[in-house]
Amino acid sequence: MPAKRVLIFDSGVGGLSVYQQIIKLTPSIKCHYLFDNAYFPYGELPHLQLIKRLIQLLSEFMSQHPADLLVIACNSASTVALEALRKHFSIPIVGVVPAIKPATLITQNNVIGLLATPGTIERAYTTTLIEQFATGKTVLRIGSTKLVTLAEDKLIGKSINLNDVKAVVSPWLKNEHNMPDTIVLGCTHFPLIKDEIEACFDRPIYFVDSGAAIAVRVKQLLTLDHKALKLSPCNKTKQEHQAFYTKNFTNTEHLSTLKCSFAEYSFQRMTFCDL
Repeated sequence: MPAKRVLIFDSGVGGLSVYQQIIKLTPSIKCHYLFDNAYFPYGELPHLQLIKRLIQLLSEFMSQHPADLLVIACNSASTVALEALRKHFSIPIVGVVPAIKPATLITQNNVIGLLATPGTIERAYTTTLIEQFATGKTVLRIGSTKLVTLAEDKLIGKSINLNDVKAVVSPWLKNEHNMPDTIVLGCTHFPLIKDEIEACFDRPIYFVDSGAAIAVRVKQLLTLDHKALKLSPCNKTKQEHQAFYTKNFTNTEHLSTLKCSFAEYSFQRMTFCDL
């Protein structure tokens, strides 16, 4: 049987952290990775513009590269557009939301830090998650697009100044008596710089992200699909993956570094009809 085709989408390269978890659990699938760096970062886009952009871009992409399952590996896109995307597309769609619930099971001091983009921090969806799952806990929120940019820089080979990371999390560092012992990485970019975030604290911190849970859900849906169609599992051969971006890199060295970091991918520019 041909390998199942999974499209992983993000505004930038942060979703590659989700890809790593998915491919670890289901190595036989074929992955396309699409990142919309022309409109990066998504956390700053108006809701209606973001929904329109996603439907148009994903529709055009999948008309050329069909997928059996779509992963929206972007918290901003998931919290805004997941419902609209599920209405528009017929294939299963897996979104990503801040991992508030698992964090409540880990924290020892009942103080949780939520680190995400400003858009994710401010959305009613996030507040509902906190109210539903974190009753009796203190959830401190920090919204940052700076960390998104730093994660992108790290993947293309730029050095990261730890002081830039400390500046973002400084509100938590200044309050020793109410410092979170568990931090939810509420943006798929942030696991890529987890070591740098951890280095800012002088005490052990537990980190939680959604990557592993997404991978489990993807495997579950693909397994259910195989059973429904009475297909045999895919043979576990190494698949060739492709990554597509929407805007040319200004520095070709950056793209070369990215290609080296994810050698299993072939990277190419996607041309499409812009908004």
